[in-house]
Formats: sequence, C-alpha cells, structure tokens
Amino acid sequence: MRHMDVATTRFGTVQIEPDRVLEFPGGLLGFSSFTRFALLQPDPEGIFMWLQSIDSPELAFVVTDPQHWCEDFEAVIRREHLAQLQLGSVDEARIMVIVNKYDDALTANLQGPLVINVRNRRGMQIVLADRRWTTRREIATLVAQTQRVSA
Repeated sequence: MRHMDVATTRFGTVQIEPDRVLEFPGGLLGFSSFTRFALLQPDPEGIFMWLQSIDSPELAFVVTDPQHWCEDFEAVIRREHLAQLQLGSVDEARIMVIVNKYDDALTANLQGPLVINVRNRRGMQIVLADRRWTTRREIATLVAQTQRVSA
C-alpha cells in the first residue's frame, strides 16, 4: 500500500499509511462534515496525540487516553453504538478524549469521548448520560514561563 500525503498546519505534510486512516461516519460534534482522520503521535513516549483531519489541514484535535487522568473513568456505550462500530463490548474499543486549553488549564472532554474500533478503524463521538463526567475536567495547570530581562 502506498502512503498518503496529508497536509497539516502544525506538522507540514505528513505521510500516512492508508490503513491508519480512521473513519468517523457521523463526524465529530460540531464538525459533522469531516469524517476522515489520522492519529499522529509526534512524541512516541508522549500521552498526547493529534487527531488530524485528512481533508482539512487546519482541523486537528489534541486527544489523550482518559485513563491517564481519571482512573475511574468509564464510558457506558449504548448497544446500538456498539453495533454501529461492530464492537462486541466497550472493552474492544479504544477510548480517547479531546483536550482543550481553557484559561490556564488543560481540560479533557470526558462527557464526549471518542470510541474507536481499532480493527475496522471506525469511530464515533458519543455523549455520555452520566453527569459525573464533564466537558471540562481539568487535567493539568499551565505554568506561565517568565522571561528573563537583562538590564
């Protein structure tokens, strides 16, 4: 299989193997017309990745595994969603959450996780009914870097 060249605003043109493309048939919340994405991991040791649109260079989301930040996180997925993704159970899925910068913090959208079937590379964003999980769960505080001024 030949790789695809994918234009991104953050990383320039990257090469993606066709079998690394994820299909979100319903798109993501607020971005329903964008259905093809690739997971980019600039730092192999890092816990943050980019969910990069294949079709729009400027559309990318920082994502992470919610278990890194919230050990008791669980996504209860309705049976019809499992069927749409061709999953037998949630244990077969890879769960990711979108990370945003909000004021001086990084927050994770635990209420709207991404559910991905890694075998067929299909995914969907769902909205969890459990109100324990918010759209802005703080996972890190950003520390402002002070500049050194020489007199």
